[in-house]
Amino acid sequence: MTFEELKNVIVETLNADADAVTMEASLADDLNADSLDAVELNMALEEKFGTAIPDEELGNMKTVGDIFNYLTKNA
Repeated sequence: MTFEELKNVIVETLNADADAVTMEASLADDLNADSLDAVELNMALEEKFGTAIPDEELGNMKTVGDIFNYLTKNA
């Protein structure tokens, strides 16, 4: 998985501006993702990459970089 692949999933799932999706982007503050968006994003990640983030871990994901790092370590 590359950052570009993750970015594409985030843009499609959250209808986010591609330029706003960076490693440092806050899911809540920069991408306006709420808890329902996080669940939808997690389902999209599982479909695309075959790895879902456990609910207890998902709550700790604050930035795009957090998701990227988790997926690269656990995929």
